[in-house]
Amino acid sequence: MRDTKTTNLLLLIIVIPLVFYLLKTLSFIFIPLVLSMFIALLFLPLMRWLKKRSVPKPLSILIVIIIITGVLKLGGELIQLTSNEIIATKDQFLGNAETKIVNLIIYVEDFFGVERLEGETIFKRYSQEQNILARFGSTLDFITNTISMTLMTAFFVILLLSESINFQNILNNTIFKQKYSSVKTFMTIEKDIIRFVKVKFVISLLTGIGFSIACLIFGVSFPIFWGLLAFTLNFIQMIGSVVSVLLLALFAFVELDPTGTLLFFIIVITGVQVLFGGILEPLLMGKTFSLNVITILIMLMFWGFIWGIPGLIMSIPITVFIKIVLEQFPKTKVIADLMSAPESMWKVRQKIIN
Repeated sequence: MRDTKTTNLLLLIIVIPLVFYLLKTLSFIFIPLVLSMFIALLFLPLMRWLKKRSVPKPLSILIVIIIITGVLKLGGELIQLTSNEIIATKDQFLGNAETKIVNLIIYVEDFFGVERLEGETIFKRYSQEQNILARFGSTLDFITNTISMTLMTAFFVILLLSESINFQNILNNTIFKQKYSSVKTFMTIEKDIIRFVKVKFVISLLTGIGFSIACLIFGVSFPIFWGLLAFTLNFIQMIGSVVSVLLLALFAFVELDPTGTLLFFIIVITGVQVLFGGILEPLLMGKTFSLNVITILIMLMFWGFIWGIPGLIMSIPITVFIKIVLEQFPKTKVIADLMSAPESMWKVRQKIIN
């Protein structure tokens, strides 16, 4: 028995790194698959509602596709509106940006004692033709990968909604032995993921609106763009809110005079993030997920390393899924308790004492 336990432990040590390696290497398959699972979970209640009303499954899937297409169309219209806004004022903005950035670079160079060759401009020093070509190539690769992953995600969503791939049966055949346990776990995962997406969407929307209103009040250009950026980045837990504030603060440095106005603007957008992300979001989420900050940070770094930006966005739903599964087994419930928030761990200790 002791030899068997040691062998199983060694196999586990070997298998876990191998699984992570495969997740990273085959990310072009796993990212669309996992993302499609979460998207399908959002529309499963609608599919069940349509099924109760005797709507044929192909028609139900078509309705879901129309809804998703409408959302994407609306997003595209907003992006086009933002692009037109940026193009209309690009000359004025670029002039102000060039002056501010050049002055800032000169100040930094003087502070650190950096010297340039005679006749060498700042933009010639810090931008080379090969760098521009390299950036263009990387941008083209990014667009190509995004399109391919989007198409694969759409394909997997259709398969999941049509039940060609049944996630509940997969849970029953791979993790759980009893059908009741798999159904119960699946419903818990569905409920928590849907609640997470709903709350995150509302909070991100309010944050984006707050950023846009702040830009309008203080006269910062492209308020729609900054609202969309804040809305998008806010789906990246903890990191996204910080990045959106920093980017807008740097942009406002170009637009506004470095006086009390700039400082007050930064305080306002920071206050918007704190109000919605730091106060309102935890209240709306309640104690559903009960994940402590350390777990969130570790999972953000881990999935960000494995899958990049998609990993950062999906890290919390994946963590919620793992925690719910671990809670179903007595041997792994300890790990789920370690992932829990401090108040949840305190309740566990109280149950043990009692």
